Amino acid sequence: MTRFVFLFISILTVLFGLEMIEDVHVSVVEPFTGYVASVSAALLVPFDEAVVSYGRVLQHSGNGFAVSIEAGCNGVEAMIVLFAAIIAFPATWKQRVTALVLGFFAVQIMNILRIISLFYIGQWNMEAFGWMHLYLWPVMIMLDVLVVFFVYLRWIAQPAEGAAA
Repeated sequence: MTRFVFLFISILTVLFGLEMIEDVHVSVVEPFTGYVASVSAALLVPFDEAVVSYGRVLQHSGNGFAVSIEAGCNGVEAMIVLFAAIIAFPATWKQRVTALVLGFFAVQIMNILRIISLFYIGQWNMEAFGWMHLYLWPVMIMLDVLVVFFVYLRWIAQPAEGAAA
């Protein structure tokens, strides 16, 4: 357990440090955030053709309401926490890579649902938007990370197929 905690904190420190480097932010985080906005808009356009995205902004061209996906709202930090936990816990690299790929999609699907819900809640009620943005969704995203990690732990604890029971 001590090894896990030490590795987890070390990996978190390195990855959050890397994320704070301006070149990494400009060349990796910002384009990724723009991609999240584009995917969100692409999912909404079949149902609401007034939705557009540009850069990291998701906007309703009809009423002008827009949300800007900022650092902390793009799922990168949640992925860093999940990545650190998966890498720090003893498992095969095949299990780790599988968990990282599936975990990435689990976190990003939840994050896109978050962005879309906030986009429409903000058009309806800014007080509800503020509460959900600051309190409900951050907890839900980290809960998603925790659930993914616990599912991963259960999965790697399963005996391998064909192993003697």
